[in-house]
Amino acid sequence: MTDLSAQKRLAADELDVGEDRVWFDPEAQSELAEAITREDIRDLIADGTIRTEDAQSNSRGRARERDAKRDYGHRTGAGSRKGKAGARRNKKDEWVSRIRAQRSRLKELRDDEEVLDRTQYRELYNKASGGEFDSVARLEAFAENNYDVDIGGDD
Repeated sequence: MTDLSAQKRLAADELDVGEDRVWFDPEAQSELAEAITREDIRDLIADGTIRTEDAQSNSRGRARERDAKRDYGHRTGAGSRKGKAGARRNKKDEWVSRIRAQRSRLKELRDDEEVLDRTQYRELYNKASGGEFDSVARLEAFAENNYDVDIGGDD
């Protein structure tokens, strides 16, 4: 077999890729061996005798499998974690999502369902802002117990 390393080097330079990505047509060995100038290499590239192979990348298959398991809550135990809880789940983001849910539920109770009057709404709004309720459910339970209102659920 002929040594085509010089041709491979020239072709890689012309194609602007690494030598490993240069493909030579196995049927055209003699033609390739005779190509000794850059012009010859450019002609062979134009003919399709020399071309660039696609770059290879790492397979994402195993990563997709892992991600699917994590969607089910697997592989998330203490041994799989790096970083404190606050780094994995930001306290402020958690607060923002919780308070937004509570405030939107309060607005629904005031406007749509007309369960709360303005005074009750404002009292509950301020309590929620003060962090008194862990969740929307706790907020509703407090409203039912203390304001003698019936908030859906037992229809």
